[in-house]
Amino acid sequence: MKTKTKTHKATVKRLKVTKTGKVLKRYAGQNHFNSRDSGKITRKKRRDTSLSESFTKTVKTLIAQG
Repeated sequence: MKTKTKTHKATVKRLKVTKTGKVLKRYAGQNHFNSRDSGKITRKKRRDTSLSESFTKTVKTLIAQG
């Protein structure tokens, strides 16, 4: 009998799988010292970014959703 894969809770808290199957993460380093960043970086931090295809497969295994 094969055991079920447990959900990696730290991964679930940090990443989100969309309906179409993309994996989204927050842009890093948003807590403080943001005023010294350039405008380009500040705008980047307002949006979530998608993970690369190679990480997507690993993350979906850790999250264990379908």
